[in-house]
Amino acid sequence: MAIIKLTKENFVEEVMGAATPVLIDFYADWCGPCRMLAPTVDALADRTDIKVCKVNVDNEPELATTFEVEVIPTLVAMKDGGVIGKTTGVKTEAEILKLLGI
Repeated sequence: MAIIKLTKENFVEEVMGAATPVLIDFYADWCGPCRMLAPTVDALADRTDIKVCKVNVDNEPELATTFEVEVIPTLVAMKDGGVIGKTTGVKTEAEILKLLGI
């Protein structure tokens, strides 16, 4: 499954109605740790049991505020329209899957 560029316009459609757990990666292009995390997030997008979305905090400050993102990278795990986990910093694939409950 491809990574979905999440915006305030497509948030409800892509996240709230998702049939699988959703990983949301809040990042910025200028952020070094975000770039370090990117290959792991990209690899997770190949899985069929989760949906991976990315939010550029510079372009979507309202979404970042909604999720109280103060540090990037921030990963938010959602299932059935609710937040099931949140973490910051560079994480391993195993740590992210645990956050998602997988």
